[in-house]
Amino acid sequence: MPSNKSVSDAPIVQFTNCRILRSPRLQREDLWVREGKILNPEKLFFDEKGSADIQLDCKDSIIAPGFIDVQINGGFGVDFSLATDDFRSGIDLVSQKILSHGVTSFCPTLVTSPPSVYHQVLPQISIRNGGAHGAGILGAHLEGPFISKEKKGAHPEHCLRTFEAGAFQDLLATYGSLDCVRIVTLAPEMKRSSEVIRELTKRGICVSLGHSVANLSQAEEAVQHGATFITHLFNAMLPFHHRDPGIVGLLTSDKIPAGRRVFYGMISDGIHTNPAALRIAHRAHPKGLVLVTDAIAGMGLAPGRHTLGQQVVEIDGLNTYIAGTKTLSGSVATMDTCVRHFQEATGCSVETALEAASLHPAQLLGIEHKKGTLNYDSDADFLMLNDGLYVQATYIAGEEVWRQDALGM
Repeated sequence: MPSNKSVSDAPIVQFTNCRILRSPRLQREDLWVREGKILNPEKLFFDEKGSADIQLDCKDSIIAPGFIDVQINGGFGVDFSLATDDFRSGIDLVSQKILSHGVTSFCPTLVTSPPSVYHQVLPQISIRNGGAHGAGILGAHLEGPFISKEKKGAHPEHCLRTFEAGAFQDLLATYGSLDCVRIVTLAPEMKRSSEVIRELTKRGICVSLGHSVANLSQAEEAVQHGATFITHLFNAMLPFHHRDPGIVGLLTSDKIPAGRRVFYGMISDGIHTNPAALRIAHRAHPKGLVLVTDAIAGMGLAPGRHTLGQQVVEIDGLNTYIAGTKTLSGSVATMDTCVRHFQEATGCSVETALEAASLHPAQLLGIEHKKGTLNYDSDADFLMLNDGLYVQATYIAGEEVWRQDALGM
């Protein structure tokens, strides 16, 4: 058979004996990879007359797109909301460690902080591809400080801000730069929030509604101005009420602009959201559900005292509270745990659970043409999982970056 080298010198890897998640179902077929991309085997055979250079037996594993975590505050002792001298090495550590949880891309998240923290930290976050060094960075998620005092959750009240006469200029002055920012969470009931939402959206930044006492019409107005996400649904917002369902009502609103989809984050850790609430949200709007960890610095560490930005938090089992209170403050859940809990709690299919952590966050960020799927020509960021949805190996750009066996397990 003629060589495929006429098109590229790069080796072609064929992953065999596997079930691939090709939306919307698992299919028993091989996965072909070259130069970090998913290859169309028909083109390879018929156009290039090529074949595989390397074959890998996946031993009946599930192959799914890599997970994308759009809300993670830190982990392994690293807090993204603390301006430290070694911030870059901290973010490198987290990006390396979350490979074992199946996360191949993420948005480092900063909770409400003083302007000085944003000015110091944001220039140190750079958008980059993943690899053996760790998961890719898609840009920062800034959760606050333009949020509601009543629903501040674990955010420090003295750092909260409102939009004054300058509105968008106030936001720019607070953050210092929007160069690496991908998501901004704000409360849509704030005065002048509409013009801020429009300006952020114009710049390709995703606006998320959260930590808010907004009613449904205020939330709908924010969506009409460009907001597309809800930060950790049910948490830090008005509870659902049948006469005014608040932000939760966006899941079944008939005022969403044609062709637009509202996505919503869910912390599926068994603590932040009762399984019944998880089921209600999923059944109401399955295509919008995005699993997030909302993990804090204490993820991966023993129980005890840790930080979340300006606050001290205590980890007690799987619960994390602001020290001395019963206010929940982020989670210590890992993304693969959230996927398994979501599937168990809702009884959804394996495919649905996996897409909530891969395809949906990619669609939210508008990167589904290259991430979150295993379509031809997309990035070869994928996982091998067993039937229990435990991660066995993580690949980025077609290269193995983590394997369970490597730990002698």
